[in-house]
Amino acid sequence: MIVTTVIVYVKPENINDFIEASSKNHEASIKEPGNMRFDVLQCATEPARFLLYEAYESEEAAAAHEKTEHYLKWREEVAGWMAKPRQGISYKAIYPKD
Repeated sequence: MIVTTVIVYVKPENINDFIEASSKNHEASIKEPGNMRFDVLQCATEPARFLLYEAYESEEAAAAHEKTEHYLKWREEVAGWMAKPRQGISYKAIYPKD
């Protein structure tokens, strides 16, 4: 399993727009082959801070996500709403094993 976390800081005036666009990306992403999980989380104490948690069965499935129409649309749509560049970190799962 390959997990990627993405930290996104959104301009306060664009929080609702970001949530709406990310909801659409989430709905399409969970239907992708190899997707195990795709969470969109909002920080309880900093509403403009979000964490995307993406889990895929393989590196190939994770890479395929970045080529999908819905991801490319989301990336373009939210780019101007970010207060600073998003930070993505990839992980290889140790547990659970499957």
